[in-house]
Amino acid sequence: MAGRGVTKRKIVDAAWRLFHEKGYHDTTIEDIISASGTSKSSFYHYFTGKDELLSSLSDFFDDHYQDLVQRMDPEMNSFDKLVTLCCKTHEMIGTNIDPELLATMYSSQVVTRGDKHLLNQNRYYYRIVQQIVDEGQRRGQITRDLPAYEIARYYTMCERAIIYDYCISDANYDLGEFTARTIPMLLYSIRGDR
Repeated sequence: MAGRGVTKRKIVDAAWRLFHEKGYHDTTIEDIISASGTSKSSFYHYFTGKDELLSSLSDFFDDHYQDLVQRMDPEMNSFDKLVTLCCKTHEMIGTNIDPELLATMYSSQVVTRGDKHLLNQNRYYYRIVQQIVDEGQRRGQITRDLPAYEIARYYTMCERAIIYDYCISDANYDLGEFTARTIPMLLYSIRGDR
């Protein structure tokens, strides 16, 4: 069973590397199979096609969120944790994710009738945002004027809005820098100690 997970990871890693280097549309399934050192049957065992790999981007983001949270000081102000989570993630996206790929993933979520993986509330991302908001409300660092789930929803909406703007602006600005200036203003109203 562990071998299967390793094979899938090889395919996903190779695909994201190629998407970044060549662009999503110029990367073929054959390129991914070759770069991953796997077989066509292995690829189709895990994925029905290249488009299905787009859903694995949310897993990539969740791995990044998990790494960030583990490196954060547990005593950091909860509001600052939310700002840091967003800023560091957008900095990573601006540096490592091809804007065309990001736009393709977002557009697939708009038109899909099936699994909207970015909105899956079981993702690590949603659980950690909710946890930080709960912690912040207990500490008095995030407002108690709204329920925690509503604040978490507002936060995730703001984060997606910035990425959406970045995509429709053809990535013509530094995402990390823009987010560092913008997200504290957007989240100001949820701050508990203002």
